[in-house]
Amino acid sequence: MKNIFVLILVFCGLAFAKAQQTPAPQPILKDSVKNASEEYFFVDGDSVSAIELDKVMLLQDLKFDSKYERIRYLILKRKVQKVWPYAKLASERLKVLDQRLASLETKNQRRKYSKMVENYIEDEFKAELKKLTKTEGQILIKLIHRQTGDTAYALLKRLRSGWSAFWFDKTASLFDMSLKEEYLPETVVEDFYVEDILLHAITKDKLESQDPAIEFDYFKARENWKKFEKELPANYDSIELAARAQRIKEYNEKKARKAKRKK
Repeated sequence: MKNIFVLILVFCGLAFAKAQQTPAPQPILKDSVKNASEEYFFVDGDSVSAIELDKVMLLQDLKFDSKYERIRYLILKRKVQKVWPYAKLASERLKVLDQRLASLETKNQRRKYSKMVENYIEDEFKAELKKLTKTEGQILIKLIHRQTGDTAYALLKRLRSGWSAFWFDKTASLFDMSLKEEYLPETVVEDFYVEDILLHAITKDKLESQDPAIEFDYFKARENWKKFEKELPANYDSIELAARAQRIKEYNEKKARKAKRKK
């Protein structure tokens, strides 16, 4: 599974390419048109000039009726914060990679360059990507779509080949994953949780901001989530919490057996 994540991020770590593509500083041209006269307001006898402030999104914390959904949200929170830097890097480096590939004249040159990048990324990120859990990998796939506008499958198909993308997707399916997954916060509850976690972390400066490459309405997604919560059956928590307890038990038993075999 680690090789899937490495290949998803083939286009992410072009630090050397970025250095090659850094544009030279351009002179700042002075505007010959005079600004319109400033507006002034009087506050407590003092004149204050009007200024335009950046837009600020005011977010309220989600109020959960379901205990299980709150647990689900909190678990996602740590995972989202862990994989977000990779998705953000993917968007930044993809632009650089596309520019570099466009400057190469032949398919052979582009193929060699992509292979060189792949080897570089594997050396750079392999140790970290090996630590990703299945859930973290799924979130990464979704966030790559959010930040690049393409699914991981589409990116692999474009940067390598359709045949490679097909087989990597088949391999991912063995781990209950799909490289074709899209980010759909308006209709998928878990994606909405991811978006809410991201926005809260960004507004609190815990994560670096980056605009998404796809369009969606956060507030529409929030309203759909409220509807989802209201329509949960009365026994939802008891069923889901029991299932979660069983999964934890099975995981611990599997972990204990694995540790026993190593002795």
